[in-house]
Amino acid sequence: MVLLAAAICTKSGKALISRQFVEMTRARIEGLLAAFPKLMNTGKQHTFVETESVRYVYQPLEKLYMLLITTKTSNILEDLETLRLFSRVIPEYCRAMEESEILDHSFELIFAFDEIVALGYRENVNLAQIRTFTEMDSHEEKVFQAVRQTQEREAKQEMQRRAKELQRSRREAEKSGRRPPGFGSGFGSSSSSSSRPDVTPVVSDISVEKTRPSAAPTKPSKTGKAMKLSSKTKDVDSFVDKLRTEGQSVISSTVKSKQSASIAKTTTPSNKTEIVHVRVEEKMSVTAGREGGLQSLDCHGMIALRINEKNEQMGMIKIGVANNDDKGIQTLQTHPNVDKKLFMSESYIGMKNPAKPFPLNTDVGVLKWRIATKDESLMPISINCWPSENNKGGCDVNIEYELLQEHMELQDVVITIPVPSGCGAPIVGEIDGNSRYDHRRNVLEWTLPVIDSGNKSGSLEFSIAGHPDDFFPVTVNFISQKSYCDIQVTDVLGVENEQPIKFSSDVALLVEKYEIV
Repeated sequence: MVLLAAAICTKSGKALISRQFVEMTRARIEGLLAAFPKLMNTGKQHTFVETESVRYVYQPLEKLYMLLITTKTSNILEDLETLRLFSRVIPEYCRAMEESEILDHSFELIFAFDEIVALGYRENVNLAQIRTFTEMDSHEEKVFQAVRQTQEREAKQEMQRRAKELQRSRREAEKSGRRPPGFGSGFGSSSSSSSRPDVTPVVSDISVEKTRPSAAPTKPSKTGKAMKLSSKTKDVDSFVDKLRTEGQSVISSTVKSKQSASIAKTTTPSNKTEIVHVRVEEKMSVTAGREGGLQSLDCHGMIALRINEKNEQMGMIKIGVANNDDKGIQTLQTHPNVDKKLFMSESYIGMKNPAKPFPLNTDVGVLKWRIATKDESLMPISINCWPSENNKGGCDVNIEYELLQEHMELQDVVITIPVPSGCGAPIVGEIDGNSRYDHRRNVLEWTLPVIDSGNKSGSLEFSIAGHPDDFFPVTVNFISQKSYCDIQVTDVLGVENEQPIKFSSDVALLVEKYEIV
């Protein structure tokens, strides 16, 4: 088939959006769309109308029409199948088939149309794949979300700090017999606050009162301007309140890291870290087929060292590493400033110049490795999804997991299954763990707190209207505090005296992508 254009128009023929897939002039597409309602005066039930040059294939959508303009030589059966897919895409982005909804989501619809047709020819995609392609992750969006979370944490910490200062000021004012800050006119509080250096002054507008004649009677301020918190605190409070009204939860955390929440959970609290801290971090990307088989598994790992000390003598160390890998690491590289001979012969990471210390008060990557494989047995966890059509016009979905690497412990496991929109919540039957239906994202989330050798397999069953292709791709997310490649830091020794040095360590396996497509 050759598809010339796809458009959504009203019953009167007014075009709301139109997407051309072949090169044509604006005058021609406007003429074709204007001619469409004039051809529908026969009163017969039909789904297409032909002219001398083109064919109109359409489907009524309440007050609108989904219209495809094709050549007369295209296959009418393929045209109708493509039309049904276009019609199913519209409810994914619009809550109602109304003109205002279509215009509000016009760009999302055009992007989705582009995933269906390319250069006039139908792409082999289904509804779930279109949703995945149009909602792919953006690096800029991740950076924005990370910055926003950091701002939320800082706003929360600032709010708590200000509240503690105000509470402390009130307690000290009560002990001294003065009126607590924040009440009354606040006159005369300038001298009392200056005599107590540990109390943060909160009076801002008393300079006007000092310029008045002493005989003039003073009246309590009705505007409350004489005693107010700084504008910065009000900005913080209003910012936090606005986030809560928008449904955003303000995160309270003592970890001053700008990384994601999963990284923060696998980070040792600051009060438990030693001067020498080592972090073993791995990031994994997995793509597996729905019929079985592993398409790709890529795991990158790194050992990062941080020495929280100003004395350079503390940087004169070497780190012992135990490589217990049995999966076949392809690359194992040390930092250019690290002594490779020492690492190869004794499995210790030390500076190439023994007289030079490691950098202080900064994270330094000293060793990295990578493994890439298509061996299905090396997957941390396998997912088997079996959707089957039932006699009620829907699908019964059985999905199960199995932990393949029994030495690992997966935490906060979330298995996300896409479900068709507009069908309501799925009916969940037997389940190991918990489930949650997210109607905004049209997904069913299967959550398990921990998967280890004690519960290395489990299953979920649910029913919902739809087609078997609607339940893919299945995505998996988890964290683990055990290394996938089983690389461990054994000890830290001083370079000169070979004496053991106390250190702390973190191990984290993070998932960048884990899909069953």
